[in-house]
Amino acid sequence: MSSHTHNTVHIKKMNVELVKNVLKAQGVGTKASIANLTKLSVATCGTILNELLAIGEVIELDSDKPNGGRPAKQYRYNEDFGCVICLLVKTEGGIHSISCSIVNLIGETVHESTVELPHIDVKTIDHFIETMISGNENVQAIGIGIPGVVHQGVIGVCDVPNLAGQALGPYLEDKYEIPITIENDMNMTVYGFYHLQDFEEEKTFAVVTFPRNHFPGAGFIVDGRIITGNTTFAGEVSFLPFGMTREAQLQQLHTDEGFIQLAVQTLTSIIAIINPVSIAITGDLPRESQLEKLYKGCLMNIPEEHMPQLMLQNNIHKEYMKGMVTATLESLTYRL
Repeated sequence: MSSHTHNTVHIKKMNVELVKNVLKAQGVGTKASIANLTKLSVATCGTILNELLAIGEVIELDSDKPNGGRPAKQYRYNEDFGCVICLLVKTEGGIHSISCSIVNLIGETVHESTVELPHIDVKTIDHFIETMISGNENVQAIGIGIPGVVHQGVIGVCDVPNLAGQALGPYLEDKYEIPITIENDMNMTVYGFYHLQDFEEEKTFAVVTFPRNHFPGAGFIVDGRIITGNTTFAGEVSFLPFGMTREAQLQQLHTDEGFIQLAVQTLTSIIAIINPVSIAITGDLPRESQLEKLYKGCLMNIPEEHMPQLMLQNNIHKEYMKGMVTATLESLTYRL
């Protein structure tokens, strides 16, 4: 393929994405209104709309009310043209579970469920997906949140032992031939928090979790972008140099004094490195009554003018799922 043809294909895909995004955002549009918002020509918008109509991704509505001339055709994005499946794999208090959301193409939830399981491995997840796909037409992408390190679809250190070291992403992509997004739970949680905050401009934000009987973790958004690191190891805050073994660290986190000490060290490190506007503290261990101690503990090393807002939220299911759904839908968009 020549470079000219290659560029033409890229431009066409970008233009299609622009038209779809305008319809998703506006609800209903005419060729003229879509052209105005996308800065594309009316002819180009018409060609793209006809192609999307042919496959059912766009619906033609009754014509706009006449205004002394020929009525303009109106178009709406067909949110039920397909769907995505999002799974959150969790282990809390020795209980393994998978939470599932089936979401249409504009992010509306059409089904939610949670099931507790005696164990979770690749076969468990695969069977779960098979069941979901068999009951839903045109599944276009799958997203899976994992409590562990994930690099190019391969799971590393993980709180679910049977998933550690498994190439879950490549296996599912080969079997189902649709985009598979597998992400660390904290990265998706911070992504969900960030989108739900609805910031007017790009901000730097962090989430740090202190779960019971597991090591803490964190997720970072810097200037509006998730920071995952070279091998997606960013956020593994239990590996900070606390001057003790990780086993001793886990023991101390489950005592009041030890929790405050280690949490302050963790928060101070995050503040000094990325300077966030806010940090959401989550998990089973932190309590609202500890926030003041955590804030004052950070002030021992951080000047007050650089202190972020500290907020406590123990239940982060909504934020976690929001991040996973957003990332999974984004896997369907074309980016140059």
